[in-house]
Amino acid sequence: MATQAMADEGRSFSVGTVLGRAFGTLGSNPVATFGIAFLFGAVPQAIYSYFIGASLAVADRGSTLAVIAVSIASFIIFLLLSMLVQGALVRATLAHAKGEKASLGACIGTGLSNAVPLIGLTLLLVLGFMAGFMLLLVPGIMLFIMWSVAAPALVAEDSGVFAAFGRSRYLTKGARWRIFGFQILLLILLWLLSGLLGVVMITGGMMPVVNNGAMQFSPAYLALSAVTNTIFIAFWSVAQASLYTSLRNWKDGPASRDLADIFA
Repeated sequence: MATQAMADEGRSFSVGTVLGRAFGTLGSNPVATFGIAFLFGAVPQAIYSYFIGASLAVADRGSTLAVIAVSIASFIIFLLLSMLVQGALVRATLAHAKGEKASLGACIGTGLSNAVPLIGLTLLLVLGFMAGFMLLLVPGIMLFIMWSVAAPALVAEDSGVFAAFGRSRYLTKGARWRIFGFQILLLILLWLLSGLLGVVMITGGMMPVVNNGAMQFSPAYLALSAVTNTIFIAFWSVAQASLYTSLRNWKDGPASRDLADIFA
């Protein structure tokens, strides 16, 4: 036990390391990271906004059942796709950590094979967060930080849904204030980018308008939204996976498991 404690103290964990790993993953694997975020994240969102969201926004009361059915179906599809992206980008991040290139096909395969378990994990996370925030704000934040790398742990270690919670609790212990600061920093960066996007759209006259009872989106709005969403999705997912990788190296050492063994 003493030896393990000394080893842990000899390794370091920092927000700068996590961000550096995230930007490194994006820079060295742009096709796998941004490509997956675009194909399975930004494009479905653009299609929904243009073809479905606009219709739902102006639907009459007689179409309530249809609106509910379409909304539920859209939610399920988006949930599956978002979990696919998350699993795929964990694979890309782990590949970068080993100095390897992330194959687009391999990343998509990892995302597909982990989409359903990730949905189960996400639903449990949401229920846990809701319970925590219903009690008070602080317990909800504590749970969010404690379970912040449960999803990457599930994908990277094939640990199962419930084991992933315990793994995340172990990895985050001793670094939760730094993790909290890291998550706040991510939110600030994304908020600034979102604000910049809003300014560009407003000044450029790209905002959606309602014309003859139908919401209309300009091509410029859809294109800029797709690019921005691609950056949002890729950066957020890779950052969370980089957080897991850095915590794992801090606690277990950089060579705790071989990538080939993880995805064998």
